[in-house]
Amino acid sequence: MNVSRRIAVVGAVAASSVVLLAGPALAHVSVQPEGAASKGGYAVVNFKVPNERDDAQTVKLEVNFPADHPLASVQPQALPGWTVEVTKSKLDKPLTVHGKQINEAVTKVTWSGGKIETGYFQKFPLSIGALPTDTDKLVFKAVQTYSNGETVRWIEEQKQGAEEPANPAPVLTLSAASADHHGGAAPASDDKKDDMAGHDDKKTEAASDSKDTDNTARVLGVVGIVVGVAGVAFGVLAGRRRAA
Repeated sequence: MNVSRRIAVVGAVAASSVVLLAGPALAHVSVQPEGAASKGGYAVVNFKVPNERDDAQTVKLEVNFPADHPLASVQPQALPGWTVEVTKSKLDKPLTVHGKQINEAVTKVTWSGGKIETGYFQKFPLSIGALPTDTDKLVFKAVQTYSNGETVRWIEEQKQGAEEPANPAPVLTLSAASADHHGGAAPASDDKKDDMAGHDDKKTEAASDSKDTDNTARVLGVVGIVVGVAGVAFGVLAGRRRAA
């Protein structure tokens, strides 16, 4: 085996080793927003949970909310096969949301009853808000339970400048506050889309009618000019004949 070929083989082996070592590190519970998660606004977020065991299924997920930045509104989406429980606790310091005082906030959301099989993942969606304005991120500590009774605690916070911990906690990164403080815009309903499409059709039709009217006016104007010129010419010729 020549030197260049040997280097290629060694490089391929090294690359595959990196992939194998990096794979498990990426397979952890994470949270991502659908669209933007703007400070002061509301957002839909998904907790993504992979099943990392070959001999067990994931049967439960607990997500604990940050106590230092309580959220007044947390609404789960119905998930077939899963039961969801929202736990609230009394706040030491009440929140003021839209001029209304809130004395309790969600501290934990638990999904159970379903199964995530080996080789699959599941997304657990929540609508949350209002997001805080005095931080750039929210840390959610999660506990994953398997069918064999094993639990994995995804609760370790990332230290600045350090390597990623073995069981990192899900972190939601917040973007700059939007003008309307509502975060990502909700998609339009089918009825609204139809209304918008109808409105656009009417605008197009009106523009077409206006264009047709302008064209007709121009044609009539040109015809009028031609008729006028013809009339003048006819009058001149008639005058000459009378003079003759």
